[in-house]
Amino acid sequence: MRNTFIIAGRELSAYFATPVATVFIVIFLVLQGALTFNLGSFFERGQADLNPFFTFIPWVFLLLVPAITMRLWAEERRLGTIELLLTLPLTQFQAVLGKFLAAWAFCAIALLLTFPFVITVNILGSPDNGVIASGYVGSLLVAGAFLAVGSAMSALTRNQVIAFVLAVAVCFVFAVASYPVVTDFLSRNTPVLADIARRVAVIDRFQDFTRGVVSVRDLIFFATFIGFWLYLNAVLVEQRKAD
Repeated sequence: MRNTFIIAGRELSAYFATPVATVFIVIFLVLQGALTFNLGSFFERGQADLNPFFTFIPWVFLLLVPAITMRLWAEERRLGTIELLLTLPLTQFQAVLGKFLAAWAFCAIALLLTFPFVITVNILGSPDNGVIASGYVGSLLVAGAFLAVGSAMSALTRNQVIAFVLAVAVCFVFAVASYPVVTDFLSRNTPVLADIARRVAVIDRFQDFTRGVVSVRDLIFFATFIGFWLYLNAVLVEQRKAD
């Protein structure tokens, strides 16, 4: 794991060496604040919880996480540095995992900076902080799932804009997979696909965390989901590194 952490440290430092980190974190905090307190009617609800915060966070990640991942591999291929990276004494999966962990750590830092939301709700009332903690765990897992998808999409192309659009599109599919309009359509045509859609819906799994339920089944789902996309990422890097 030493090589993985070296790559992760290098990538995480790169985020903060450019305005990318500041821009992402500012946009994330502003969006979450506006959605939670305005659209989410935080004060009007009269309840001491962070349900409005957790309601919107997957959709904010849906737009912002691909902006983080679009450069992970597309930029390496565009600049021609992917060959140099992969000639280092490390495996492809170590490189893939290192880049993913750096992006995930960056998202964790952004989530950590939302602590004023937690302080505010505790000042205004007596919330169940266990449920809040569970919601944050779920939020981090959703970010990880979207990051894994975005990283794989970035490995598909050297164009960052295309990588961004592909990541948003694929993540959106997994976000809305269990929505009635989707499952009803699939049920009328292919019932098997409707059942699969319900099982792979990321938002449904996340909602359990927002209720304070941290189940082994959901943890296994996210671990498997992330692992699959990282494996696909490694395969795509191998196939396209010479392009």
